[in-house]
Amino acid sequence: MFYKIHKYLEKKSFPLLLGIIGVVSVGGLVEIAPLFYIDSTIEEVEGMRPYTPLELAGRNIYIREGCYVCHSQMVRPLRDEVERYGHYSLAAESMYDRPFQWGSKRTGPDLARVGGKYSDEWHKTHLIDPRSVVPESIMPPYKFLAEAELEYDDIARHLAVNATLGVPYTDEMIASAKSDVTTQLDEFADDYDGFVARYPNAVIRDFDGDADKVTEMDALIAYLQMLGTLVDFNEFEADLDENLR
Repeated sequence: MFYKIHKYLEKKSFPLLLGIIGVVSVGGLVEIAPLFYIDSTIEEVEGMRPYTPLELAGRNIYIREGCYVCHSQMVRPLRDEVERYGHYSLAAESMYDRPFQWGSKRTGPDLARVGGKYSDEWHKTHLIDPRSVVPESIMPPYKFLAEAELEYDDIARHLAVNATLGVPYTDEMIASAKSDVTTQLDEFADDYDGFVARYPNAVIRDFDGDADKVTEMDALIAYLQMLGTLVDFNEFEADLDENLR
């Protein structure tokens, strides 16, 4: 029966066109329909917060330099991945990402859990000369990040745009965005307490070791150092062990 239908469609262009439209419509519906229920499919996880202005600037640099081409941020629920990178990724971890950094292509290691794994100095050295710490690395050097001053005069607009997309940045966060960039680099800043209240568990320190200026290196390392650190995965360990059995 299917052979006869296939043979008929091969000879009749208009029925073939209708068949293609039908198949594409069904496939598109299957992919698009779940998006209307996205709020109910992403379970909120305690600890998740929007990026600090400095982390957001670092993420913009990460995307600008194409880091996502070689590094995914998606640990799959497979034993070898979990043993190497840590707990598998949760959808909630990317709920504030525009765009998210999940993917199936890796040239370098997955970075979903890289936060706190290495020191700031290691990251700086690695970015300046990758092969000095990972001899087999094929990553290009990014020495210029340590010399390029971060342009953040318009960082409040970045937060405002994200807010229109659903990221819960408050008016206070947007108004304080520019000053929060330098506050995160100085643990003795006047607005330290206010910053911590706005961004719980944010790492506050000078990331590139150069206190005289705010660099793109500061921003990128700040972003890398928070990846995978916001969620306490201890409560998920029992489920993880059960899934891997």
